[in-house]
Amino acid sequence: MNSKLPLSVCLISGAEAHRIGRALASVQNLAREVIVVLNEDVGDGTDKIAEQHGAQVIREPWKGYIRQKNSAAQKATQPWILGLDADEVVSEPLQAEIRRLIENTPPTGGPAAYDFPRCTYYCGRWIRHGDWYPDRGVRLWQKGRAKWVGVDPHDRLEIQGPVGHLRHELFHYSYDNIDHQLRKIAQYSTYFAQDRIAQGRSVSVWDLTIRPWWRFMRSYFIRLGFLDGWQGFYIAWQTAFFTLTRYVKVLEQKQVGAANHSPRKG
Repeated sequence: MNSKLPLSVCLISGAEAHRIGRALASVQNLAREVIVVLNEDVGDGTDKIAEQHGAQVIREPWKGYIRQKNSAAQKATQPWILGLDADEVVSEPLQAEIRRLIENTPPTGGPAAYDFPRCTYYCGRWIRHGDWYPDRGVRLWQKGRAKWVGVDPHDRLEIQGPVGHLRHELFHYSYDNIDHQLRKIAQYSTYFAQDRIAQGRSVSVWDLTIRPWWRFMRSYFIRLGFLDGWQGFYIAWQTAFFTLTRYVKVLEQKQVGAANHSPRKG
């Protein structure tokens, strides 16, 4: 049996009792340390499932995706860190690739971090084309050489040093169903609008007309989304709809703000 690696797996989680077990099972025999920073108000049993898989559970108030992920990473004690979400699974080939990498890399040697492709399961199909694939992201890094940055909820790792590339896939079970996806669009587009208004940025005719159509064309035709069947077609339209909704919400919130500050008669 392979020994566990000097690796800390760090997750943040809300109420994820229905799927976090699958994520943790994929790293249970890989990492010496698994840390789950759990929202303090969660009461669906996510904590019990995480503990059953050997994770250390720390409850904290929600601070936003980026600050929460940095909080989890700061608690890591191992020289390597793997960032994982509750709806992701480290495939067996990726597990083996990570194991070979860490076992053969001397301390402080090699690239500071590594990226790898992520493959999403959507409506009964693995999506391997369009805007959703290969969806490479940096998730594995040497402790102290990266931190989460960006604009909630779209976080990314800022790396201090070169980035290497792994070949095998992280599996992503992002949406339970289409209704779940629509709720995410509503949530994420609101985050986008709030951030854009805070930066004082406007919305152009290009944003409302050309940009959504371009996103559909890129996803469905240029990046071969049509090879993913009806799911690829729907993803391309959802991408265009999400793009349009983000910018329309900026206009909506600006209009609401102007109305709230207008003088009232009487």
